[in-house]
Amino acid sequence: MLNVGAITEGFVLDHIHAGDSLSIYHDLKLDKLDCCVAIIKNARSNKMGKKDILKVECDIDMLDLDVLGFIDHNITVNIIKGEKVVEKKQLQLPKEIKNIIRCVNPRCITSIEQELDQIFLLTDKETETYRCKYCEEKYKGHKKVR
Repeated sequence: MLNVGAITEGFVLDHIHAGDSLSIYHDLKLDKLDCCVAIIKNARSNKMGKKDILKVECDIDMLDLDVLGFIDHNITVNIIKGEKVVEKKQLQLPKEIKNIIRCVNPRCITSIEQELDQIFLLTDKETETYRCKYCEEKYKGHKKVR
């Protein structure tokens, strides 16, 4: 049995689809932070079969919940203080995401005006459809953050 030590203060991202933890690590820019991170891949899970877990020892304010909710709103965020879980956050699909993905429409104003924010709005919660705020181009990619 693998034993990863407890963290004193930080957060644990649980219920990550098996194999997705490394891309989430980069998408959340955890590689840019100066903090301790444990990546657990393919852990046994009664609910999911296999899952990944990220344990991060830094302030929860360093985590962009909108990015995480866009990537996978089924991930559980456990906030740790004094080596104990003090709060569990359930993620939601964000209604608006800014500068996370890019519009691919070459006629969109964001292709011409480079300094313009890339804003996408959630237009259908059931199908998890996002559309560009400016040209209404549907986001077709898988949830890969730029």
